Amino acid sequence: MSELSGRGHVAGLPEWDRCAVMGVVNVTPDSFSDGGRWFDTTAAIKHGLDLVAEGADLVDVGGESTRPGATRVDETEELRRVVPVVRGLASEGVVISVDTMRASVAEQALAAGAALVNDVSGGLADPAMIPVVAEADAPFVVMHWRGFLEGGNVRGVYDDVVTEVVDELHARVEAVLAGGIAPDRIVVDPGLGFSKDGTHDLALLAALDRLHALGHPLLVAASRKRFLGRVLAGPGGAPPPARERDAATAAVSALAAHAGAWAVRVHEVRATADAVRVARAIEGARAPQHDTEGAL
Repeated sequence: MSELSGRGHVAGLPEWDRCAVMGVVNVTPDSFSDGGRWFDTTAAIKHGLDLVAEGADLVDVGGESTRPGATRVDETEELRRVVPVVRGLASEGVVISVDTMRASVAEQALAAGAALVNDVSGGLADPAMIPVVAEADAPFVVMHWRGFLEGGNVRGVYDDVVTEVVDELHARVEAVLAGGIAPDRIVVDPGLGFSKDGTHDLALLAALDRLHALGHPLLVAASRKRFLGRVLAGPGGAPPPARERDAATAAVSALAAHAGAWAVRVHEVRATADAVRVARAIEGARAPQHDTEGAL
């Protein structure tokens, strides 16, 4: 499914003519990729604006690390980190996604100008999340999630990872719909790296068509993740640091765009912005097939 029509449109957001690029602003001291670099509100806002200048279509602002083993921050601290950054970027006209598992943070971020709620738990971590998003009539990302990753609680055992992820996402989407979120405001995300090892992540990327069959726009968030480090290291090698995985991230972005993803979520925007535009240009250059029988 590489045709543009297969991407879908998310109500309440701009409509892009290609796979959108979601830039990441982590307002945290402990993110796996860039923890502490944008922890200051002013620095975080500047970084978000820089990402837009480099080609991001929307910016995902998060105040809580979801890396394996990370300890949750309390609600007050997450609000302190996130809301001023959302407000500052919104005042500059940036399309903002808020990355949070807390309904209170989602509610205040939406009030401050966020347009989309990106909840890695798909509404499971906080039972108030779905009612808040439904009441705001906001778009919502439903990610595949099997619980918090603290203390090694990975639960990454699958007999058939693609079938199980699709089935579990389908069940979660049904629950979100039952909670009052409109079907044209739902995005699905396979949750690469969450309760999954590298073979699981690669299998899911190889089967994006199965995820499209859920009937909702698809967000792919592979940026700098562990499975890319392992691919680059090769057998027995040491994985490169997270910030040295951006070329590999751009490769995944191009493949995801070609496969019909609605958006890709990345830390380093420029290479991925170029990649998705090239993928779109190739789609546009695809010649229509004509029946040439008898033409000679």
